[in-house]
Amino acid sequence: MSLTSAYQHKLAEKLTILNDRGQGVLIRMYNIKKTCSDPKSKPPFLLEKSMESSVKYINKKFPNIDVRNSTQHLGPVHREKAEIIRFLTNYYQSFVDVMEFRDHVYELLNTIDACQCHFDINLNFDFTRSYLDLIVTYTSVILLLSRIEDRRILIGMYNCAHEMLHGHGDPSFARLGQMAVSGALLSLHFLFVRRNQGAEQWRSAQLLSLISTPPAMINPANSDTMACEYLSVEVMERWIIIGFLLCHGCLNSNSQCQKLWKLCLQGSLYITLIREDVLQVHKVTEDLFSSLKGYGKRVADIKESKEHVIANSGQFHCQRRQFLRMAVKELESALFAFMALSFIRDEVTWLVRHTENVTKTKTPEDYADSSIAELLFLLEEIRSLVRRHIKVIQQYHLQYLARFDALVLSDIIQNLSVCPEEESIIMSAFVSTLSSLNLKQVDNGEKFEFSGLRLDWFRLQAYTSVAKASLHLHENADLAKVMNLIVFHSRMLDSVEKLLVETSDLSTFCFHLRIFEKMFAMTLEEPTMLRYAIAFPLICAHFVHCTHEMCPEEYTHLKNHGLHHCNSFLEELAKQTSNCVLEICAEQRNLSEQLLPKHCATTISKAKNKKTMKQRQTPRKGEPERDKPGAESHRKNRSIVTNMDKLHLNLTELALTMNHVFSFSVFGHTIFPSEYLSSHLEARLNRAIVWLAGYNATTQEIVRPSELLAGVKAYIGFIQSLAQFLGADASRVIRNALLQQTQPLDSCGEQTITTLYTNWYLESLLRQASSGTIILSPAMQAFVSLPREGEQNFSAEEFSDISEMRALAELLGPYGMKFLSENLMWHVTSQIVELKKLVVENMDILVQIRSNFSKPELMASLLPQLTGAENVLKRMTIIGVILSFRAMAQEGLREVFSSHCPFLMGPIECLKEFVTPDTDIEVTLSIFELASAAGVGCDIDPALVAAIANLKAGKTGEREQDLGKEGLGLILGGRMSMSKKPLFKIMDSEEISWERRKDPNLQKILT
Repeated sequence: MSLTSAYQHKLAEKLTILNDRGQGVLIRMYNIKKTCSDPKSKPPFLLEKSMESSVKYINKKFPNIDVRNSTQHLGPVHREKAEIIRFLTNYYQSFVDVMEFRDHVYELLNTIDACQCHFDINLNFDFTRSYLDLIVTYTSVILLLSRIEDRRILIGMYNCAHEMLHGHGDPSFARLGQMAVSGALLSLHFLFVRRNQGAEQWRSAQLLSLISTPPAMINPANSDTMACEYLSVEVMERWIIIGFLLCHGCLNSNSQCQKLWKLCLQGSLYITLIREDVLQVHKVTEDLFSSLKGYGKRVADIKESKEHVIANSGQFHCQRRQFLRMAVKELESALFAFMALSFIRDEVTWLVRHTENVTKTKTPEDYADSSIAELLFLLEEIRSLVRRHIKVIQQYHLQYLARFDALVLSDIIQNLSVCPEEESIIMSAFVSTLSSLNLKQVDNGEKFEFSGLRLDWFRLQAYTSVAKASLHLHENADLAKVMNLIVFHSRMLDSVEKLLVETSDLSTFCFHLRIFEKMFAMTLEEPTMLRYAIAFPLICAHFVHCTHEMCPEEYTHLKNHGLHHCNSFLEELAKQTSNCVLEICAEQRNLSEQLLPKHCATTISKAKNKKTMKQRQTPRKGEPERDKPGAESHRKNRSIVTNMDKLHLNLTELALTMNHVFSFSVFGHTIFPSEYLSSHLEARLNRAIVWLAGYNATTQEIVRPSELLAGVKAYIGFIQSLAQFLGADASRVIRNALLQQTQPLDSCGEQTITTLYTNWYLESLLRQASSGTIILSPAMQAFVSLPREGEQNFSAEEFSDISEMRALAELLGPYGMKFLSENLMWHVTSQIVELKKLVVENMDILVQIRSNFSKPELMASLLPQLTGAENVLKRMTIIGVILSFRAMAQEGLREVFSSHCPFLMGPIECLKEFVTPDTDIEVTLSIFELASAAGVGCDIDPALVAAIANLKAGKTGEREQDLGKEGLGLILGGRMSMSKKPLFKIMDSEEISWERRKDPNLQKILT
């Protein structure tokens, strides 16, 4: 074939397009295979019983199906032909795509064969790689197609429905029934042998290390085969295995091919076709060669290689992973970075596909790596460093291109003995493009675009690799070397991200989720690996790279996988971190509890009775010696590890992983790890505070507010000390948790300490106070328990003295104290309702008493007729107990508020002083509500007013309502609540005149 026709055939363009098209077709076949293998996603009519006969008939007669004369078998298909067409169009067109792809591949391979192209991975890298990729992709498509069990049914049923609907079959059907596998020659050189060395050889060669030769550290890292240095070993294995399956004849005639083939067979038990679909190397090869004559020795080689893989490959790759964990920490150049990424990716993918597929083995430890998280973390770290220093990389390589590569290329072009016009134009354009580069382009943030230059070099490789070319690339190796160098340098300017994907993409985990989760679980069990656990959610961002425009329907599915696993990993890490934080908080609280005043009683007692203690040398049974606070810090040996040491170590590791990145993106969603931790910490802190309260609904036991406050302060103090290490907003976490505890329920709908203490004080302390077992002591400003024989009551003064009320106010805050007040006032109003009932019962007598108040003889006979006098006294006592307790609680709130907000308390008290009897009642109540929230005493209690206002008059008549108002007036008339004056005065006292009672605003309060 002439050189002119080589130009016209556009080999480079066709290879580029067909490789991309082939990947799309391969993914389409994979998607069809997955869909048809799952009954949930399989076309529904294939599972219907009415279709069974039609399916069997189509499968049996394929591809020679007589649609017109088979109505008996194809009746169900005729009835649902429109639905079948709608469902199977995408499937059928995908098979048509395979057929068209096959035709184009055949045509191109025949053209390349006619051109007698020369392939050398070290010289025309792009041309050789694209050629090998095309062969492997085509073979993978055919192999995957053969694994779709329903392919005949899908194609045949669609054609039947098409013919029934349109009167004729689809024109592509006849060719689809005759697809066959064809191969092409595969060649690969010494690169695979060099890349397949063991860890010891890597170590001896100081691979990836610049510090091994200090004088050469400032020299740029170069190679004669730049792109080959980071070429994936997995890709080369596919080329070799599938290539020799297609052209196995050379294995008996060429010893070099035989050695390369055997070395490849000793590397892996499985190679990847697409995603999790693999080719079982030795089984497939042995089955093929066993059916051929003259391949007995090759079958023996296969069996020997398989035994070698099983015995040695696990340790071989384990040692390489161990080497990479140390070596990649010394990287200092872009080339070494991409080489390291490629090496790590190869080792990880090898481990994943063998862990997934090797189910029975005598050495399972060969396919498990508890330290894999470190390798994944290092891969992510290198990617991050490359992205972070992209501007430096661009500046360096731009100068390299303009001041070195352009000059060298120009010299080589001038020294060429032969240079045809087409090639001369392309190479001159190279020099011109590179020479025009300057640093201002980087400084100005200009976007570079060298894809045209690289495509021209690809074309040039194709032009100079045909047999009849005037300029042969293999005869001008220097040109190939410098152009391969230029291609790498140009990629450092405009496609670093694509190169990162090419060398370090781990989207394979999206299709090996079980292994992915297992590796994560192993990492959490290994304390030294916890700091690297963030690599797992970061790798979920890789899943977006396995999408393809030819299969858009799987995007949502892949996106859900990525987001779900990223979320679950971060949730688990946040859970582990918050658990660790709260466990240390609990330990800190235990230490803090040792300093509580109640624990010093024993020490004081011992100090007072030294003589008694000397006489009694041994302590009584049941009295263990109590360690003094601080004893836990004394150690005779630092190697002794305490529980606190272990917790701090785990927390350090977890804090490193949670604080490693501020944010990252997964399928367009921005993820903030610190938010996961904040959320979990907040929820756990809420539960911990409630747990510290120690409320027992059965025994009605609860921790004293002062003790709970000490415990909460210990928790908060430790969490605040972690603010700069955790990455979470500790202040916000604490603020939200404490604020939620001032509400009846937290954000999860669980009870808070506000609810617990409100219920306890009402049901335990105040109930016993109303029954007489607890009394109010004004001198002590606390409720005091009366001792009774046979009863183990709690000490009321320990829960109601001044210090406890302050602690309660500090824990519950103004919101919580308001909730407490509302509940107290509800009980007051319930007593008022009962009092109103007593008034109604004695209505006639009370009317007579009111009318005859000035007649002592009649009053003496009327008073004994009143019923329920003891009940009235009991109800009034309950009201007095509740209001007295509230006054104590409000006093505690006032002192706490004054301590926390001294500059706010002054204006509130000043505002309250401006209220006069002539002030509008609504304004008065608003000001008093503000003052009450700060604990300031008011003439009118807004909480009680609001509670009474919520009472409904019911269906009583006007007379009963008047009496009810008078009964309420007994409580309201005397400016009750927090004032120093008596709580209860009669309605006709001087303080509230009868005219004032008719005031409409007061009437609102009374009603």
